[in-house]
Amino acid sequence: MIRQIDHNALSDLQAADPSLKLIDVREDFEHEAFNIGGDNIPLNEILQAGKDFPKDTPVVLYCRKGIRSAIAIQRLHDRYGFTNLLNLEGGLDKKP
Repeated sequence: MIRQIDHNALSDLQAADPSLKLIDVREDFEHEAFNIGGDNIPLNEILQAGKDFPKDTPVVLYCRKGIRSAIAIQRLHDRYGFTNLLNLEGGLDKKP
């Protein structure tokens, strides 16, 4: 099951844990148009980059609606066994 985090909880987590890693899985042009920070690693590159993700601190993945980030989390979990990945619920479209 993919663990979700909402925008308010993400803000709280960012304030409480500076080691949090934020990953935008959208395409480069989407990230350039609008983003909430973090590294831009498009979905088609996530498995290669994922081998270097930390396994002991939270990693929050996001996209526009939360679908691509959920796919990325599933792929990373299947390949590397991550248990610290969180999906931004509703993606950027749900931002308050």
